[in-house]
Amino acid sequence: MTQSLTLADIRSILIRVLTVARTEIAALAALFVVAAGVLTFVELADDMTEADGIAFDNHILALMRPYADDPGRPWGPWWLKEAAADLTSLGGISVLGLFALIVIVFLLSQRKWLSSLLLVVGLAGGVALSEGLKAVFERARPPAAMQAVETINASFPSGHALLSTVFYLTVAVMLTRAFPRERFKVFVLGVGILMALLVGLTRIYLGAHWATDVFAGWAVGAAWAMALWLVAYGVARWQKRRRAPLQDEPSPIEVETTIAATKV
Repeated sequence: MTQSLTLADIRSILIRVLTVARTEIAALAALFVVAAGVLTFVELADDMTEADGIAFDNHILALMRPYADDPGRPWGPWWLKEAAADLTSLGGISVLGLFALIVIVFLLSQRKWLSSLLLVVGLAGGVALSEGLKAVFERARPPAAMQAVETINASFPSGHALLSTVFYLTVAVMLTRAFPRERFKVFVLGVGILMALLVGLTRIYLGAHWATDVFAGWAVGAAWAMALWLVAYGVARWQKRRRAPLQDEPSPIEVETTIAATKV
């Protein structure tokens, strides 16, 4: 004899379907970001050596340097330059390394092993991508007379833009898992994106990079951050199938054991 579905059963089924749909959409969106980031980088790498790309970069640099008698002075009041210099340091390897250490120690204290590992791999991979791509393209920086900050190594892509995108976007995605409400998720992701944008824009404003350097850094950083998210997503799916404690959360077996122990 079959048992008819109750309203509670239908509601539970609908919730599960919606949850799966949202998760799959998130995975497709992450794949799209990875593909778009790679294609954008390839296009920028090709444009930076062509006349149109060079003209664009020179035009943006000229807009930021309107004072003919002082080519190293960026547009705007003096305090804007000071603020930009402070904000651009948020994408430096020293500052990001310190922030990463703090976050990793916190994650380890909460037994978030996978998140800790992904953050380490993310930053290490970001540094390798930045330095490797710079060595391949060896693009010269904007003229030294137009730089408002000291710079080292090659220009393409922007390491500050790349690393800040990887770090702040990865941490933002991690934090969204801790907030059940959608408005908090949107806020955290918005802050992560804003931080990466500010760092990149200050590199252009201060004359440390050509505009296409920063765009390329954002593209590679976003692609790498989303690739890491897809790894975490794949591990979570594997855990659910195998009931293995590879994710940050305890395995289903551990949860069932804990619930059973509390009922005894």
